Amino acid sequence: MSRLKGSLAALSSFGLVAALILHATPASAEAKCEPEKVATKYPSIAGKTLKIGQDGESPPYSFRDPKDFKQLLGLDADLARETFACAGVKIEFVTGGWSGLLPAVIAGQTDMMWDTLYYTPKRAEQADFVTYLTAATGALVAKGNPKSIKSLDDICGKRATVGLGTVEEVTFRDLSKKCVADGKKEISLVTYPDMPGGTRLIANDRADVMTTDLGMVNSFIKGNPEAFERGFMIISDYKIAVGYTKGNKDLGQAILDGLTVLKGNGKMKAIFEKYGVDYSLARTNEILTK
Repeated sequence: MSRLKGSLAALSSFGLVAALILHATPASAEAKCEPEKVATKYPSIAGKTLKIGQDGESPPYSFRDPKDFKQLLGLDADLARETFACAGVKIEFVTGGWSGLLPAVIAGQTDMMWDTLYYTPKRAEQADFVTYLTAATGALVAKGNPKSIKSLDDICGKRATVGLGTVEEVTFRDLSKKCVADGKKEISLVTYPDMPGGTRLIANDRADVMTTDLGMVNSFIKGNPEAFERGFMIISDYKIAVGYTKGNKDLGQAILDGLTVLKGNGKMKAIFEKYGVDYSLARTNEILTK
């Protein structure tokens, strides 16, 4: 749900990837947890309760605690808690459909979206970003992979499902055009509003493949190994980031500093391992504003 695509190399072969022009702000060399100094370090957010948008339906990144439905768990939820505890700022999670989370930030209804969101230059026109993860894509298929989908090349003429408003949606529409131009059948595309809706399409034989974040695909397979398996995976160079209110420099710096500290003290690695996410996918933290 940004979410995750194929590798840049693979997608470039279809003419789908434009070069990224980035503006990066390095992490402070002196980043440290000093919650008692919040008023000095991050004055514009001191004393506030920041609202963080998550969907609560994207394991292992954001999902509801089965013992307490009001409590969110996951890699993104835990990183957010640790980051703002480090800064000395209170937070509140606001749940909603994934496709509406970034628009809520842009409209000023929430302060940030922290939920497997891709940075793109287009999105950076209306929000700022702090990176923390490299995207890896998995292709979820029915058990036994009945349509033998083992790469992007195998999706022409198949039924694909993608999240509404995601990068995958744009990618597959373009890929479908390429299929037709090459004399192959177009991709029959069905969008879903949330992750459970997408997995149901695969389970009920209404779609042949769903591509999204590798961690989520692995989680769905682990949860229902009789219904699903992975057709293929690709490590891409897409940047997963926290999207936050445009121009809020104190907020961006607080996120950047917190993530830098978590990486340095080993807490970030522990959180990755807790939720079964490959720590090698953690990337350099940087602020991107365009």
